[in-house]
Amino acid sequence: MTKPKKANLPFAIANYSPDKLKDALRKMLLIRKFEEGAEDCYTRGLIHGTMHLSIGQEASAVGSCMVLDADDQITSTHRGHGHCVAKGAKASRMFAEFFGKETGYCRGRGGSMHIADFENGNLGANGIVAGGIPIAVGAALTSKRLKLNKVILCFFGDGANNEGAFHEALNMASIWKLPVVFICENNKYGMSTSVERSTAAANIADRAVAYSMPGVTIDGNDLSAVSEAVTKAVVRARAGEGPSLVEALTYRWRGHSKSDRNRYRTKEEIAEWVAKDPIVRFSALLQEHKILTNQDVRELEESVDKEIAEAIEFAKESPAPFASDVTRDVYTELT
Repeated sequence: MTKPKKANLPFAIANYSPDKLKDALRKMLLIRKFEEGAEDCYTRGLIHGTMHLSIGQEASAVGSCMVLDADDQITSTHRGHGHCVAKGAKASRMFAEFFGKETGYCRGRGGSMHIADFENGNLGANGIVAGGIPIAVGAALTSKRLKLNKVILCFFGDGANNEGAFHEALNMASIWKLPVVFICENNKYGMSTSVERSTAAANIADRAVAYSMPGVTIDGNDLSAVSEAVTKAVVRARAGEGPSLVEALTYRWRGHSKSDRNRYRTKEEIAEWVAKDPIVRFSALLQEHKILTNQDVRELEESVDKEIAEAIEFAKESPAPFASDVTRDVYTELT
């Protein structure tokens, strides 16, 4: 990162190079196109099982991960495709995982909800609500004890903030001043239950005070605001000052999962949030500050479309796992 050029510039514009900002927009587009492609493949019967899409939440994933060093790590959620892409995963291997192929990140065993990419520092998505939070604290403890200087970002949804694992993990991280940043992607609903009905605190970030750590609520659809808040938290964590809680207010355009009929929210509410499209907002910001032109954006979109089409073909043509290898990655067997 470079030093701010002008105090009145948006944080991302002031602190990142044009190439870094262009890469951020491309990753946001890649997340969106990947999930749209996955949704289409599911509809056509090419992908089985369910999936949880994060369309509309791209700024939270990319704005957070662009702050990290290459060696830093993340833990993710069942709605984790965006985090995986933002941390550097290849769409081809992600699609292969969705298709249950041997070339997938988990050799087709993990699927949508359990992708891990250790090489890029993604310790894994998790089908258990709040399941990644204690894992992040464990990784942060490892980093501190072994003096690895790694910071761990822990992504979770608003539904996770009412699980016991959330409270136990935040307490432990604060006591030991661990280098972890807790990022709550508050998209207003835990399955079909609104956060207003499930959480007593006005803001989830307000719960940070109980564990003696900073807590901040931000516009999770504004990449610049996300990167600014997460940067402060990462700097604090790396300096040995302990964890922070960042609440990113965002929204998922699709239902909770593919079986969700969306009967608990109105068309007007969805339309209101679609109008706050984080990709459109960030693209407009880059064009306003002469980082990219409209033609540059179109070329990025075409490049991403091509990458997605090739990734799907790669997944289709990849070999399926052999039945003889069913126990290859099983470490305990019943006799």
